[in-house]
Amino acid sequence: MSGLIVGGGIVGLTTALMLHRSGIEVTVYEEALKIKELGVGLNLLPHSVKHLIGLGLQAKLDKNAIRTGELRFFCKKGKSIWREPRGLEAGYEVPQYSIHRGRLQALLKGEVAKRIGKGAFVTDRRLVRFESDDKGATAIFQTSAGETVTESGEFLIGADGINSVVRQQLYPDQGDPQFAGLMLWRGATVSDPFLSSNTMIMAGHNDQKVVIYPINNPDESGKQLINWVAEFRVPLDTIRRDDWNNEGHLEEFADRFVDWKFDWLDISNLFQHAGKIYKFPMVDRDPVKRWSFDRVTLAGDAAHAMYPNGSNGASQGILDAVSLERQLSVHENVAAAFEKYEEERLPPTSRLVLDNRKTGPERVLQLVEERCDGRCGDEHVCVAQAELGEIAQAYKKLAGFDKSSVNRNVSE
Repeated sequence: MSGLIVGGGIVGLTTALMLHRSGIEVTVYEEALKIKELGVGLNLLPHSVKHLIGLGLQAKLDKNAIRTGELRFFCKKGKSIWREPRGLEAGYEVPQYSIHRGRLQALLKGEVAKRIGKGAFVTDRRLVRFESDDKGATAIFQTSAGETVTESGEFLIGADGINSVVRQQLYPDQGDPQFAGLMLWRGATVSDPFLSSNTMIMAGHNDQKVVIYPINNPDESGKQLINWVAEFRVPLDTIRRDDWNNEGHLEEFADRFVDWKFDWLDISNLFQHAGKIYKFPMVDRDPVKRWSFDRVTLAGDAAHAMYPNGSNGASQGILDAVSLERQLSVHENVAAAFEKYEEERLPPTSRLVLDNRKTGPERVLQLVEERCDGRCGDEHVCVAQAELGEIAQAYKKLAGFDKSSVNRNVSE
């Protein structure tokens, strides 16, 4: 069995590696002319990490990422709200990682070339449209030089992101992505470690927030690459560009955070010394009733683009790859395999998309913003720790990375 994967990002490359492991040959087609280590950080939660470890990637992840040890929530004044251990420190049998998105993509691309062959990853292929019947699928691409290239396989997987051409052909009336009314500026800055040096923090509330975490271990000089996200609410009719490569500028957001002074972290310094700043609206897409149409299906953001609340998007795409491998390896009929894949993955990701619209686990920030009367000391006690813990645990179960589930199936 062989097929086509449209989209050479994290999900497309991971899917290629997993299918290849089961003897299913694929070629990945990417629109970009050349792959560069662009972007900023992302999180890999334990339920996805165990499958990357199953691919033999743990040593490379440990070399290129950092094992996240804790997640902490703070109010806009830097007072502690909630702390929970993460990964191995929380009793999981596998780590949680934070890593530079471009570094992870390069790592996976290198593994595809090594295991499948250099010809398994083809750049400069912008999908124009596809065709399918009961025998296979055909993709019609255009190169940057205007040449039309046609490729065929027994199936086609659209892993081409939130602005997926595959999904647009399946749902021509879907409209634009849904805008949350929040604009995000993202960057990565070489800086001194903060707190435990493997801490992820979220601070603020629903209308204004920062998310900050390191994406590699300290170097010989003690410095780390610190990923940061600054977001605040803007009018819904704000002109936006749904492209995470869109350049951002300090003057657009930095002044909003000038009073956010934490004793343990200089946020302004992170903003001012970033290598590059990206600007992106918080967007998702409404869940749909079907991903799979005979020999064509969707994966990753093309299937279930979600708000980044919970830091779970990449992990869910990796779980798509796991399911695709499982179903295609046991069903000779591609359409039947894609149908089972959809049955397994569409319901939980649809629930997650909708829950993330309610800010997911980050709703604890808003609880404090609404309930605190200003009398809390260095730590907030205005919301019971038991209530905060329940919110955290409920999200883990919803997203599929509660400890008992991950550890019970860690060898799968």
